[in-house]
Amino acid sequence: MELQIKEYNEFQYVDEGAGPVLLLLHGLFGALSNWEDVVTYFRPKYRVIIPLLPIYDMPLTQAGVPGLVKYVEDFVKTIGLNEPFTLLGNSLGGHVGLEYTLRNPSQVCRLVLTGSSGLFEDGMGGSFPKRGNYAFVQERVAYTFYDPSVATKELVDEVFNVTNSNAKCLRIISIARSAQRHNLGKELGGIQVPTLLVWGLNDTITPPLVAHDFHALIRGSELRFLDRCGHAPMMERPHEFNILLGQFLRRTEAESTAAN
Repeated sequence: MELQIKEYNEFQYVDEGAGPVLLLLHGLFGALSNWEDVVTYFRPKYRVIIPLLPIYDMPLTQAGVPGLVKYVEDFVKTIGLNEPFTLLGNSLGGHVGLEYTLRNPSQVCRLVLTGSSGLFEDGMGGSFPKRGNYAFVQERVAYTFYDPSVATKELVDEVFNVTNSNAKCLRIISIARSAQRHNLGKELGGIQVPTLLVWGLNDTITPPLVAHDFHALIRGSELRFLDRCGHAPMMERPHEFNILLGQFLRRTEAESTAAN
């Protein structure tokens, strides 16, 4: 399925289906396509929205976690999401989602994190992207997954083209350093909504110990691991990821209805 990108004001985004809103946030080297299987699976019963985060072209002075949170706040307001929604984030998107939830607690009714930064992240295998070195980029993209074949040539080419731009690289480095500075360990106790953590058991970027730390710091959170899976479970193990997400949504929706 090819996702259809909509444009409104300065925002580009995917908006599929109808029903309760699932707002999805991609990571630093991520793209809208990272969530294709989630969109396909959930759009019959949910409205699935994915903003394209302006990682590569936002003003350099704003290129960081706070700037991206502000972008999501502006996006939510602009497209008129007035009812609380479920927020999902992978990697940097999880970090932005956590900050957004802490700043806008009445706007988020559920939180789903997968391979999230915010406590620890070994970004790009511990080094920043090397401009013009295709083999290096290929190796680092493969490092994201348990199965290196998931790092298709199309995906590697996309990342290579990004890292071959000085302007884009400057923003990547600025955002990556901002994410490292914005450690949320002391703030995660403020997350009050039902939270699901879905982690790859073979994640080398935010290893399983990071998932356990999130689980300990976010009260009442649920932690699920997927074996033979790296940093992007919704891409590498989409069927299992969607099953876990669907179970979480149904259970928490039923609990919310019963409480009311």
